[in-house]
Amino acid sequence: MLYSLQGTAQHYVWGGQDYIPQWLGIAKQQPYYAEWWLGAHPSSPSMLKTEIGELTLDEYLKLNPASLGERSVAQFGAELPYLLKILDVEKPLSIQLHPTKAQAEIGFARENAAGISLSDPKRTYKDNNHKPEMMIALSDFWLLHGFKTRAKIEQQLQRHTSFLPLLKQLQQMDLHGFYAEIMQADQTQLAAWLLPVIQQQQAAYQQQQLTLDNPDYWLLYSLESMQISLDKLDPGLLCFYLFNLVNLRTGEGIYQDAGIPHAYLRGQNIELMACSDNVIRGGLTPKHVDIDELLQVIDCTEITPQIIAPTITTNYTYPTPAQDFALQHIAYQQDERVSEQAESAVILLVMSGELQLRTTGQTLILRQGQSAFIDANTAFELVGRQSGYCVLAKLP
Repeated sequence: MLYSLQGTAQHYVWGGQDYIPQWLGIAKQQPYYAEWWLGAHPSSPSMLKTEIGELTLDEYLKLNPASLGERSVAQFGAELPYLLKILDVEKPLSIQLHPTKAQAEIGFARENAAGISLSDPKRTYKDNNHKPEMMIALSDFWLLHGFKTRAKIEQQLQRHTSFLPLLKQLQQMDLHGFYAEIMQADQTQLAAWLLPVIQQQQAAYQQQQLTLDNPDYWLLYSLESMQISLDKLDPGLLCFYLFNLVNLRTGEGIYQDAGIPHAYLRGQNIELMACSDNVIRGGLTPKHVDIDELLQVIDCTEITPQIIAPTITTNYTYPTPAQDFALQHIAYQQDERVSEQAESAVILLVMSGELQLRTTGQTLILRQGQSAFIDANTAFELVGRQSGYCVLAKLP
């Protein structure tokens, strides 16, 4: 069976104003449109049009668990294992990471036992699931991803005299201990490290002389865009010198595994993740920051970012180690036909153009921004009406 699926918008203040409404072809009703969700997460489930009326996707799956497919139910239970999103990042997101499945189960149970409401802004664990995630850039995209090698961190710290005490610390400590010292630093220490850099680079930043591959740019940009006061400096600002600064071109992607610190800085992307809203934050956010939990969960492995290459064929599944999800890209020309078989539940999202989606006795016409839910064990066909492409979220 095929069903028309309606996503939900998330209006976080770091989001852009126009990209998502224009892409969806809807009137703008809120000042910020940060994310467009397609999935069954209970905090914001998508709406499904069925023969018995509109249902949230999680309600539909409770009534029809076979729609997930036997393998999905055996691996992940009677819940959709993934969540598909479109993001428009105008201001930097928080320094963050996600727990393993075991860590999430322990943290969720601990906060439940403590009586912390799921809606409490100081709640860290919103569910008991892990949240590995992948993203594909829809524009030139900048992000932080994992720790640089020690040699590259040392190179960054050598660039500024005020960072030399940090360099000396790094040479005497492991990365975890070094990072913990920074994240627990007081304002006096943060000012001693950061204010000289800010003062030295302020004029160059204002005259647009700093390039985007320079961590100094993102330090100054974050201060400005997030309105961070110089007497209330955020330790997350130092992460621009510790983490890999990654620039993805349109069509390129990256995978974020459990424990890997990261932050989206600017651009638009497709994001696909395990169905979870567990985010452990470590700075650059007005939301709850849990440094103790961050230091328990963080993976301080030195990383060379592994970029997912753009699609090389018209029908292509991006490679990741994830077991909870896979993202398939299907490009089509007008009147072109593509036949597929849904082994597990599938969410199809039209990224551009227009297509006809059909199976025995059912037909849906979907244009850019529109989506459908496809039951497991359904053979279906795509017919291009206007050239474009769609993405399919499913199990690997």
